[in-house]
Amino acid sequence: MAVLSSAPKTWMHGQPFCHRSYPKIPRAIDGISSGPVRRSWGVVQLPLLSHSHDRRMHLAMASSEVPDYLPATWVDSREKRPIGPRLDLTVEETIQCQLDALKYNNEPHQDHGVEVMYRFASFDPFERSKYFGPVFDLGQFERFRRIFHHSAYRVLLSHKERKILSSLYVRENCFKQRVWTRGSRPEEEEIFEFTMVQRIGGFWDGYWLTESLRHDGKGVAKGIAY
Repeated sequence: MAVLSSAPKTWMHGQPFCHRSYPKIPRAIDGISSGPVRRSWGVVQLPLLSHSHDRRMHLAMASSEVPDYLPATWVDSREKRPIGPRLDLTVEETIQCQLDALKYNNEPHQDHGVEVMYRFASFDPFERSKYFGPVFDLGQFERFRRIFHHSAYRVLLSHKERKILSSLYVRENCFKQRVWTRGSRPEEEEIFEFTMVQRIGGFWDGYWLTESLRHDGKGVAKGIAY
């Protein structure tokens, strides 16, 4: 006596066709799973790796690239964007960003605020500049840093208080602002004038940069040793 299959029968190309039940495929492959494994017409679709697994793999690869003499956080510190010109900053925000950096000049390291000022400076390092008023060769950061430690500009470093005195658009792409600053030393008060320019064309197109930062009084003598 013939044993009939309990599976439902259909007809395909004039011949009887019997649906067969395939064994279940395990949900996990090599311990990684983000969903069931699917079979479609004989093709097995593997699950995508989870986000947490991708992150672990990234950290493992990054840590293997860190030399032994550097801390494990070296890769993350490299990925952090330094404070500098940004296209989404207005001219007032650009000045505020620089003054905030000078207020906390030694955070996270010594003279970090002066470094920020150097990034925002618009002068050509291969030409002498009037950034501070008199003509100086500021192509080397160390020369730029020394002038900030001069008696006329050191009030800006770690200053305690400041106030905007006036603001003026000289042209559409040129802006001036005078700022009163009280330093960390007794009776230390100075006024400075920012001249900001918005670049047109080139790599810095649309960015606000500092053309000059001048002391409202005598400023820095031209013959200063820097």
